[in-house]
Amino acid sequence: MQGFVKVIKNKSYFMRYQVKFKRRRQGKTDYYARKRLTIQDKNKYNTPKYRLIVRFTNKDIICQIAYAKIEGDVVICAAYSHELPRYGVKVGLTNYAAAYCTGLLLARRLLDQFGLAELYEGQTSPDGEEYNVESKDVRGAFRCFLDVGLVRTTTGARVFGALKGAVDGGLDIPHSVRRFPGYDVENEKLNAEVHRNHIFGQHVAEYMRLLRDSDSDAYKRQFGRFIKLSVSPEGVEEMYKRAHDAIRADPKPNPAKVRDPARKAKRFNRVKMSRAQRLDRIKQKKASFIRAAVAAAAE
Repeated sequence: MQGFVKVIKNKSYFMRYQVKFKRRRQGKTDYYARKRLTIQDKNKYNTPKYRLIVRFTNKDIICQIAYAKIEGDVVICAAYSHELPRYGVKVGLTNYAAAYCTGLLLARRLLDQFGLAELYEGQTSPDGEEYNVESKDVRGAFRCFLDVGLVRTTTGARVFGALKGAVDGGLDIPHSVRRFPGYDVENEKLNAEVHRNHIFGQHVAEYMRLLRDSDSDAYKRQFGRFIKLSVSPEGVEEMYKRAHDAIRADPKPNPAKVRDPARKAKRFNRVKMSRAQRLDRIKQKKASFIRAAVAAAAE
């Protein structure tokens, strides 16, 4: 039998020690997943491998289509949930229904950018059922792969709402229905009605009704912005339907504000002086010093 050997971290150990990548040390990037999402097959040469990147913050949802290069990732299209008020969704910008809208907006914007919007319309009336985009002979469908980052891919997670929105918008993304809301593990079937209710925010509307009937103070506290904007539980589904139609009608981003060239920027520091101005300033300071010295001597 071999006895216990204590590992001694000596000079040889530290000479061979190699630190992990910076973003791994920071806990920001899963390189095991990133490698598989970015490395392209050798027989596809320089064809980019596109990713649908979905990230959630406290107040926003970020959806991007990007591909990797040596210099870093190149983002070719992006959509954010803070754009949804333009389409009629002014509250609940981080829930499952908002994630679906953001994914749909990204898909329609990207296809419009590449001239594929009319060829691939996607699922115009969402019903929660499984839907996949098939390539046509004229031009192939835009294919990309879901990049979830570090979030837990549990059943019903919001990241799959963005995926469903992008697929219904006309993007070809390999996926299954096992992680959509309403999937039954035992029967291995998707309850499309439950999924449809999440797409149209009915899970939020049900909770609004429950609080409104049971605890009015909690309802006012929890859904104060909904009340302020006159969004009732009965009007939630119609709000998202109108948003879907509005996104399909005009997915283009708002044009950037053009700065007025005549307007001068506000400065908080002194304007840089030329050499002639600096020499003149020194000359003035010398003359002032001499005058002060003469005046002091005269007294």
